[in-house]
Amino acid sequence: MEKLATNQYPIHELIKQRWSPLAFNTRPIEPTKIASLLEAARWAASCFNEQPWCFIVATQDNIQEYEKLLSCIVEANQKWAKDAPLLMLSVAKLSFERNNKPNRHALHDVGLAVGNLTLQAQSFGLFVHQMGGFDMDKARTLYNIPQDYEPVAAIAVGYPGNVNQLDEDLQQRELSSRSRKPLTDFVFQGTWNQSYF
Repeated sequence: MEKLATNQYPIHELIKQRWSPLAFNTRPIEPTKIASLLEAARWAASCFNEQPWCFIVATQDNIQEYEKLLSCIVEANQKWAKDAPLLMLSVAKLSFERNNKPNRHALHDVGLAVGNLTLQAQSFGLFVHQMGGFDMDKARTLYNIPQDYEPVAAIAVGYPGNVNQLDEDLQQRELSSRSRKPLTDFVFQGTWNQSYF
């Protein structure tokens, strides 16, 4: 199923095709592709080149690790995420290695890394769905995440699945059209809320 962006200006096809599905095929992702996704994340830009991202990874071929990570995801998201062959948690290091001072850009940089990962996935015909709906405290405990690190998002990755495998309410979400705010709502010039366009 395609849900192409209805862009006003030209954008790359990978960006146009990217969306966050709920229906995933359980088909395993080739290990070399998983490695490429993480390699793409590795080459993201970051403040002072600190690279403050970490990823916890679980695939369905290791059921114990998969269930462990899945258990961190809220029940409403588990309904559909359980079919994705790859689950991840992104984690941010909150202080600079260079001087141990707070890195207020860490979450931004993790987002850039996941953005790279997402476009790399798209180039393979894989889809990525990021979730804020997960238990940060449980993840911190289960994975012994140090206090200086913060779990950022749960991530499901996989090949697209059949919308009919979803519950009816999720099917409606899956089939709904994509929408975005117009550029005039968030691109300013001169003063706050004065549109650039």
